Amino acid sequence: MREDELSFDQALEAELILLDRDMPHFQARYPNMFALANAWAERHDAILRRTPVSLRQEMQARLLRIGIRWGVMPGRRVTMQFPALPSLPRAAGAG
Repeated sequence: MREDELSFDQALEAELILLDRDMPHFQARYPNMFALANAWAERHDAILRRTPVSLRQEMQARLLRIGIRWGVMPGRRVTMQFPALPSLPRAAGAG
């Protein structure tokens, strides 16, 4: 990776972090899903325009994951339960 791509990558990383942090404000600010999706699309497209071609595929994947997490991109959210405590052995004779 060239030095200019490396510094550009750091700037893009900062934009992704800011976009993810702004999403709760987007949801509160925009009155309906269409307005929210439009605001998302504007930021999404602006970030992609500034992304070098060599990094574009990775950036699209990261934007997709952020969009899925916030419900503005189609995709499956993966959630699972993590038990707080390990299972306890059953007592003898417990049914």
